[in-house]
Amino acid sequence: MKKTWKLLVVAGAGLILSACGNLKNSSLANNATTTSSTRTKTYQTTNTGKNGYTVLLKNGRYVTSPISGLTATNNDNSVDGRELERGLVQISKNVYSPNNYVFQEGQYLDRSTVIDWLMRKSKTNPNGLNPVLGTKKNYHPYYLEEILEQDYLTGSGSNYKIGGISIGLAMNSVDYYQKVKDGPQYQQSISRATQKAQGMAMAEKIIANLRKKKALKNIPITVGLFSKTSKDSLVGGSYFAYGTAGANSSKIAKWESMSVKWQVLPTIGGAKAVNSNDASGFNSFKTAIQNYFPNISGVIGNLRYENGKLVQENISITTQFYGYEQIQSFTRLVQSTAKKYLPSDTAVEIKIGSVDDVQALVAKEAADSDYQVHIYGGE
Repeated sequence: MKKTWKLLVVAGAGLILSACGNLKNSSLANNATTTSSTRTKTYQTTNTGKNGYTVLLKNGRYVTSPISGLTATNNDNSVDGRELERGLVQISKNVYSPNNYVFQEGQYLDRSTVIDWLMRKSKTNPNGLNPVLGTKKNYHPYYLEEILEQDYLTGSGSNYKIGGISIGLAMNSVDYYQKVKDGPQYQQSISRATQKAQGMAMAEKIIANLRKKKALKNIPITVGLFSKTSKDSLVGGSYFAYGTAGANSSKIAKWESMSVKWQVLPTIGGAKAVNSNDASGFNSFKTAIQNYFPNISGVIGNLRYENGKLVQENISITTQFYGYEQIQSFTRLVQSTAKKYLPSDTAVEIKIGSVDDVQALVAKEAADSDYQVHIYGGE
């Protein structure tokens, strides 16, 4: 799917719904008006749970962003995508309360504008946010990989208007390049300090551009800076700073720092665990379920920490059995073992499956005391 200017278009939409709330509590609420001739519903909202945003639909349909999937290079890491969206939703909650705003994918940035921004700056593209190429000896990396827009609206019934915008800037931590066509691939690391400096400068240019739109002259605009991982990383990147330009301003007066860390368990190569108690609990869980069934290929945990606190633990269990009773029995074991060894105040998601498909899901939200279980194809 390579295109001229090395832009990659990846089809993708709808991931944000799962990041906005608890799916098991979702429902469809009709807040729409109808026309006298067609009786067509113009607006609906989905209620995605007490901690998530209500999502605005138009004519019963989820509205997708025209810039979804645009990236500057073809070196994208697929594990970054969901965290880029989820993290921006979490940042937005600090500015746009879910009690007062509804969510919609971004509608104000168009494809042609974002394509120009993601390209390198040049005589033919003066709007490029990435620097000129440079020379073979002094290569200038692609700093900005992707732009995400989320809109937050206020209103009810048939009257909704934009109340705030959030922009996610995905900054490369590593840029991959070739000095000559079809030549060897090189890579250049980009420091966090450089990511931040470049991202802050780009944010001001983007905000100034958005202020030219009549509907966006006097609303808050929030920008989050996201650090992408290397293309072979097993975990997604994370946001490290965000700030908001107040109404009528094109400047972000204060940037807030964020501390988000991912860890893969079990650790390898002598790596130190972020939290020894979390690692110990995971290892006890892993040992207990592996002792029960000898034909388990692997148990891997991805843990997310925010400001030093574990907030999400995702575990993937790969099995080598397919029998219904085996899966049923094993899933119940996983449920009871998770309750015994894994944190009680953390959101946990455990996927059980073969190499080809997911066979069962065991999960709970942070506030839940019990795990929910779903066995695919089961009763």
